[in-house]
Amino acid sequence: MSETTHDGTVAVSPPVSPDDGLTPARLAAKYGLSVSGARPSLAEYVRQLVGRRHFILAFSSAKLTAQYSQAKLGQLWQVATPLLNALVYYLIFGLILKAGRGMPREVYIPFLVTGVFVFTFTQSSVMAGVRAISGNLGLVRALHFPRASLPISFALQQLQQLLFSMIVMFAVVMAFGSYPALSWLLIVPALALQFLFNTGLAMIVARMGAKTPDLAQLMPFIMRTWMYASGVMFSIPVMLKEQPGWVADVLQWNPAAVYMDLIRFALIDGYGSGNLPPHVWVVALGWAVLFAVGGFVYFWKAEERYGRG
Repeated sequence: MSETTHDGTVAVSPPVSPDDGLTPARLAAKYGLSVSGARPSLAEYVRQLVGRRHFILAFSSAKLTAQYSQAKLGQLWQVATPLLNALVYYLIFGLILKAGRGMPREVYIPFLVTGVFVFTFTQSSVMAGVRAISGNLGLVRALHFPRASLPISFALQQLQQLLFSMIVMFAVVMAFGSYPALSWLLIVPALALQFLFNTGLAMIVARMGAKTPDLAQLMPFIMRTWMYASGVMFSIPVMLKEQPGWVADVLQWNPAAVYMDLIRFALIDGYGSGNLPPHVWVVALGWAVLFAVGGFVYFWKAEERYGRG
């Protein structure tokens, strides 16, 4: 379009675009454009995770194989590490501090070994989860995939490691007089619930660790405090019998203690239901659902921020 001015010159007006007056958001919507790396809906995120299930399995297996690849004993350290920890705790807490008072030796040693192996499952999942994003920034920035794949893979890696080491745990339990029985089948639902809890917790600390990498340095102290408060080396009701009842209840209902107690009850003949807190299976299920669902949603809400900055 053109027009003649008062001095005789011709002014040409720019062509009118049909997109004039549209904001960037409206333009993007009009042409089907979306923000790069935008967070998908929760349902779509779940669908993407299911589609990456083979990657999650392969990544966890590769990490497990590589974990001790530089050590001469290799994968034997999967079993030796928790077993050596149990031996140290027995020398200090069992023999010197008499933390197993009230329990015969044939019960206390399986009690201690089971507690160490089961708590190590949670501890290792958390320690791996807190570095899941911050320790894999190259992968996060190079490839597009649902970031929850990483903490889930690390929790799955720790489950595989526990399953390998349980061979030794079973051998110790049987060496002290507790033999396979129908109650051993309870290990399956107990470990499944613990895995859900660990995975949710790993996703929570993964998001926190992605924002604050220094959390990885603080986490060992938090986990050590949690271990001492969970009755790994001693029976909570026996040790706290002179304290107010609510103190023992709070410690027994904490998730680490709940899952340890369920597996001890399943495996050890002398560890009866009287050692379990009331409604223990309901509590175990509640912790698993709360952390698995809550941790997943909490992690998903920051999906578009991982690997940036």
